[in-house]
Amino acid sequence: MKNSTLVKGTAAIAVGAALLLGGGGTLANWNAEATAAPGTIVAGDLNVTAANGVWTDRAGTVIPDITAYKVVPGDKLTFTQPLTVKLVGNKMAANVATTGITPTNGFTSTNVSVSAPVLTVGGTAVSNPLKPTGSDQTVTATITFEFLSTTTGRADTTASYNFGSVAFQLTQVTQPGLS
Repeated sequence: MKNSTLVKGTAAIAVGAALLLGGGGTLANWNAEATAAPGTIVAGDLNVTAANGVWTDRAGTVIPDITAYKVVPGDKLTFTQPLTVKLVGNKMAANVATTGITPTNGFTSTNVSVSAPVLTVGGTAVSNPLKPTGSDQTVTATITFEFLSTTTGRADTTASYNFGSVAFQLTQVTQPGLS
């Protein structure tokens, strides 16, 4: 009888332990939680807009209608383009470049020279990459077209250079800390 009592007692303990461990009872389990306020992530901005540009000749005289102007060897024309550049971001940096300019575009390559844009802010030369200043920047991009004086004979007497598809492009460049 003692064995039967021992077996019954052991069975009761086993059933009780199974109930406690299996969720049938309460087995204390410590738990804690804290909330955090990590804030909001906000994206920066990059944009460029162009106002009306101006063509001038070597003497600085404004050319009101470039399509009516006829260049001759030795002419150097300058296009001045004001750009409003918006750069917002902690690691923002961007290059200003032109698209749509080809080395010759109708002229013989040895007879013309077209420059990459030269950039200034408030009359002071700046270089790429541009970085945020806390507000929009007025950047002046200057391109020169020169019909070289070394042109001989009747070379390129009826040639034309179409600047109609030129655009100013602002492209983000990778700063340290970005990959």
